[in-house]
Amino acid sequence: MKIMKKLLVIIMSLAFLTACEPKIDEFKVEKGSADFTSFVAVGNSMMAGYADGALYNSGQKYSIPNIIAGQIQLAGSGPFIQPVVASDFGLQYPGSRPKLVLGYPIDCKGIMSLGPVLSTGALDPIVPVGYKVNNLAIPGAKSFHLLFPGYAQLNPFYARFASSPTNMVVQEIAPLNPTFFTLWLGDNDVLGYATSGGVGDTITSPTFFGQAMGGVITALVANGAKGVIANIPDVTAIPFFTTVPYNGLVLTQGQADSVNMAMKLYELPFVYSKGPNPFLVADPNSAHPLKVRQMVKGELVLLTVPQDSLKCSGMGIINPATLYPYPIPTQYVLTLDEVAKIQEATTAYNSILTNLATNFNLGLVDMNLKLKNMQQGIVWDGIKMNTTFVTGGVFSLDGVHLNPRGCSVAANYFIDAINAKYGSSIPQTNITNYPGVIFP
Repeated sequence: MKIMKKLLVIIMSLAFLTACEPKIDEFKVEKGSADFTSFVAVGNSMMAGYADGALYNSGQKYSIPNIIAGQIQLAGSGPFIQPVVASDFGLQYPGSRPKLVLGYPIDCKGIMSLGPVLSTGALDPIVPVGYKVNNLAIPGAKSFHLLFPGYAQLNPFYARFASSPTNMVVQEIAPLNPTFFTLWLGDNDVLGYATSGGVGDTITSPTFFGQAMGGVITALVANGAKGVIANIPDVTAIPFFTTVPYNGLVLTQGQADSVNMAMKLYELPFVYSKGPNPFLVADPNSAHPLKVRQMVKGELVLLTVPQDSLKCSGMGIINPATLYPYPIPTQYVLTLDEVAKIQEATTAYNSILTNLATNFNLGLVDMNLKLKNMQQGIVWDGIKMNTTFVTGGVFSLDGVHLNPRGCSVAANYFIDAINAKYGSSIPQTNITNYPGVIFP
């Protein structure tokens, strides 16, 4: 009898504990006031899935809009079709190269170290895909390019999915009858100037930029579509411009003494010391006959600067073979004036984009602020990330475009803006499901 009573007490206790277990409400996906039936994305390389210096299959799989599409499909979005590249190494067109991967290159000193190298797989030929696509992002496109008739004849990435070789890109929008869109466009309007060291391209005037972006958005909302746009990050903050320091000329005391003797020989007023020193750069405005000067803090060395020339040929100081000053050429450097021009244009563009978002009643993602926060470092899903080249976990090996994990973070920023603007409850993607830079 006592045993039965004890069993009864135990059973009743278990029942009580079970009854007191908290119930967890299942997350309910809601579309809010948005209609995701037909989702269209417009942009340039960042939205196309371009990464590691190429457009390739798995990069497209992890493109920002494709990640967003996977989440909004839970709220009724239809298929999201991209102009798929078959190769996982890139597309073949004049001047193209396969994607970069991490490997062990050997430098001019015979030292092997971990760094980006070109992959060796076969490239996909440029041929029309033969179907309509929802991802209208085009690598290389500037804001006003989307309003060029016949742009497919100038851009092989657009040629792959253009409905007609004489089309403007905005003419691809109406046949898709979009009900919702994302737009991240405009960084190329300053990026081409920046990546050429200020000598190979020009910055789009803010007036022209505003007209072009207004035209693109007008085409997107023509049938009542809603959407979210992103502003332009300060491109001078990406690894392409921050990896090589302006004072990356590291000397021993003996080397500094020798350099100082050379400076006196050439009547240059620069003094060098043991440790980090500013690089010597070409300056056509210099009063000195050699047209050289030292870099100053705030100026930027591009990631494309020939590393072996810095290490073994004396670029940035003195050529050991000729004992003659060997400045870094201007196309590998952004001066203070050039940095200021880029940042002034970016500020003007972002003011325009904020006004356009307000005027068209669209959501806005402040990608400029997000990049600044990323520079300081963030933690997401337990993963620490920052903008450091290779190890930061966000940028791909070209130092400009995001890697898959970075794309998932950017997609979440868009999702946050969608939810905030339209009262929807689209779940964020789990960034741990997306790889960063893959180490050998």
